[in-house]
Amino acid sequence: MRKFKTESKKLLDLMINSIYTNKEIFLRELISNASDAVDKLNFKGLTDASVQVSQDDLAIRIAFDADARTLTVSDNGIGMTAEELEKNLGTIAHSGSQEFKQANAEHQGEDVDIIGQFGVGFYSAFMVASKVRVVTRAFGEDIAHVWESDGLEGYTIEEGERAEHGTDVILTIRENQPGQDGEPGESYDTYLSEWGLKDLVHRYSNYVRYPIQMLVTKSRQKPKPEDAGDDYKPEYEDYQELETLNSMTPIWKKRSSDVTPEEYNEFYKATFHDWEAPARTISFHAEGTLEYDALLFIPSKVPFDLYSKDYQKGLALYSSNVMIMEKCAELVPDHFNFVRGIVDSADVSLNISRETLQHDRQLRAIATRVEKKIASDLADMRDNDREAYEAFFENFGRGLKYGIYSSYGMKKDDLADLLLFYSAKQGKLVTLKEYREASPEDQKAIYYAAGDSTERLAHMPMVTSVLARGYDVMLCTQDVDDFCFQAMQTYDEQELKNVAGGNLDLETEEDKKAAEEAASENEALLSAMKEALGDKVVRVAVSPVLTDAPSALSSDGPISLEMEKVMAGQAGAEGIKSQRVLELNAGHPIFATLRAAEKAGDTEKIASYTDLLYNQALLVAGLPVEDPVAFAQAVTELMK
Repeated sequence: MRKFKTESKKLLDLMINSIYTNKEIFLRELISNASDAVDKLNFKGLTDASVQVSQDDLAIRIAFDADARTLTVSDNGIGMTAEELEKNLGTIAHSGSQEFKQANAEHQGEDVDIIGQFGVGFYSAFMVASKVRVVTRAFGEDIAHVWESDGLEGYTIEEGERAEHGTDVILTIRENQPGQDGEPGESYDTYLSEWGLKDLVHRYSNYVRYPIQMLVTKSRQKPKPEDAGDDYKPEYEDYQELETLNSMTPIWKKRSSDVTPEEYNEFYKATFHDWEAPARTISFHAEGTLEYDALLFIPSKVPFDLYSKDYQKGLALYSSNVMIMEKCAELVPDHFNFVRGIVDSADVSLNISRETLQHDRQLRAIATRVEKKIASDLADMRDNDREAYEAFFENFGRGLKYGIYSSYGMKKDDLADLLLFYSAKQGKLVTLKEYREASPEDQKAIYYAAGDSTERLAHMPMVTSVLARGYDVMLCTQDVDDFCFQAMQTYDEQELKNVAGGNLDLETEEDKKAAEEAASENEALLSAMKEALGDKVVRVAVSPVLTDAPSALSSDGPISLEMEKVMAGQAGAEGIKSQRVLELNAGHPIFATLRAAEKAGDTEKIASYTDLLYNQALLVAGLPVEDPVAFAQAVTELMK
């Protein structure tokens, strides 16, 4: 028995129990090692004329024996000498593949595609195996060698037999562990089943460049006997057939010109379990200091759980065709969380278990490029397929707006031109750029109104007042709209203004003078109305912009009326209120009625009418009336 080097027992225990979080990845690691061994032989054949290697014969085999509880991963690659066995498997965390990769770095990605880097993947086998036996014969040697260990203290190396060069890794799979004290048990039988192994290969190693083969059981109809009667019932028999489990050639490595839209669609539906074809497919390859392939998809419909707390964003991350992470969240920003796809790069620095990434510059560089590519492709859809883009925006536009808000406006330069809003004047969805292009030259700001529906917003007093002056208003109906605009503050050097926010700067000097005179002349009335409303409003004022309506609500400060309404339904934000202002139309007949009541000293009528106007303005703004019963009674009194 030879002892493991480098504090064997502690380090091996770390390898088995701490580094890897998912037992089933052991098969991925063993297949990756087998692929490396085949790659090394293939490379030797390409660089040494004396070595004859048939590409068609290179393969990886998987076999299992459920009764003996053994699983074997075999390859016909370069094999290992006794010295290499000692070096690679006797020293934990030593990587022969890494040494080979560094020595032949100039050929990586061309003639050689080495996957392994850390020399610990092999030891993941002990997560599921009570014993591991490695039978290997180096290319060009006549003698095979056998390495064997139970993963505890050490290992043995002896001479053995193997018919040809290559390596067999034979795992004795652990017995199932029953549950204890209410805790679930551990089942290992899936690693000794045809369906379980096929699933693992397809999930993690489907695009390894060499065929992964396994004898699978199939059924076929027996030939009908010549003397069979009319009542003969077909009989079936089981047989075994060597089947290639992986597809080998990843679709993202192919030129987009060589792949049909139908092939992309079928790949998307099969890989991401969607019934519908994607709305958009984005395929690109990056070269230079950092090389990678990316295949991205924009779904046609919103995933059912997109806005749930359980939704996980991220792109599948592959390294040299081997899946490392099913969802790498770092590769896609939150505002593009709906994007599905794959990124494959051999250059990304992985951590020792390959299951998570080091947060390094390579990862950030890929993520930045992916984000820009998605934005660019969406802009292309917006400009060249507007109908499709409007359908996309209906599904996912909310996330783009949230991206601006959650970044405190830092993402507005990247996302603002992708937003669409309903134009009250044009009667259709427009971009901010299109809104600006259609604006009169004298327009000083970009106006919007936020509420529940475009129909209701179109009839709001402040909206009709802005439209009456020839300016457009964007009608915004999503809860994030007002927050998004406040984070943006400006677009194309023009301020974004909520029409219910006051200070719209729409009035002419004549309008402003008339409002100031009306406020001065009716100071006592305004004061009485404010007293009647108490702290419901911060002030009552004469509006210089209202045209038809007798009154309207606006707000002072950063919290708009729509924000108040949105936050009212959120835990911990119930008490947040806007600073409400009741604005009056001095040219409306009701204002004259109020003036008459004030002159007559009818404080009761002023209070009653003020309350009616305030509640009426609340309803128009989409806010709840504080006392619906009292409001209904007041209206009834007027009708008598």
